[in-house]
Amino acid sequence: MQTPTPSYLTPEALTAFIRTALAEDVGDGDHSALSSIPADARNRAHLLVKGEGLLAGVALAPLIFSAVDPSLTLNVLLTDGTPVKYGDIAFTVEGPARSILTAERLVLNCMQRMSGIATYTAHLNTLLAGTKAKLLDTRKTTPNFRICEKWAVLIGGGVNHRYGLFDMIILKDNHVDYAGGVAQAIAASRAYLAGTGRQLPIEIETRSLGEVQQVLDAGGVDRIMLDNMDVELLREAVALIDGRFPTEASGGITEQTIARVASTGVDYISVGALTHSVKSLDLSLKAY
Repeated sequence: MQTPTPSYLTPEALTAFIRTALAEDVGDGDHSALSSIPADARNRAHLLVKGEGLLAGVALAPLIFSAVDPSLTLNVLLTDGTPVKYGDIAFTVEGPARSILTAERLVLNCMQRMSGIATYTAHLNTLLAGTKAKLLDTRKTTPNFRICEKWAVLIGGGVNHRYGLFDMIILKDNHVDYAGGVAQAIAASRAYLAGTGRQLPIEIETRSLGEVQQVLDAGGVDRIMLDNMDVELLREAVALIDGRFPTEASGGITEQTIARVASTGVDYISVGALTHSVKSLDLSLKAY
């Protein structure tokens, strides 16, 4: 599966993530490995799949191993996006035994969670078959792990929404209420962009057909979010908007309801559970 390279996956960002993650785990040394394994010992291990799903994080693994010890060598057997089953081997790693052990947990933590996210994303995508709806992630991510979680959504065939607060304006219900209403929130945001010279898309959340109509009257946005609306209300909202703006359904959408939501004709469906409620894929790094 060909996965596009998003702007947030820079070498600098990946290096910073790995550095802080290793600092958290290793601290002043992996004393278990240092105390029990001879310094000159060399060994090998393979990444064993112990479940069924979609593999993710393979491209990250060599960066982690290299950050721990550049002399470690990997032989990648299965790439990101590959459907896997129990007993499959994703890659082998060979080199200083201490280094393999030090890198092991971070590699597994990243790959297990990323694979779980990719697997669930791919599953939900199958439920959208025959509709035009695209599956979006959200900012409901694990602090300091967003880069991996967003990446995993892409591997699973989903679409990244904004990466953070800085790359898009989304006017949620609280923004609208604090601003004094739909029209006021839109006007203030447009004035802010003009005053700061920024070019950012604007999306606004609506909670009723009345708010949808207010957005249509005001204009000046790039997408309308239809939040926590039942299927019938979604159909009415999509008909009211009538293609004038892209639409996004959001709020409490599950695998039991997503197909019905997609059938309303919305352009996007955002699902926070892609990143906040997934089950990790069972993987293990085993000496052999």
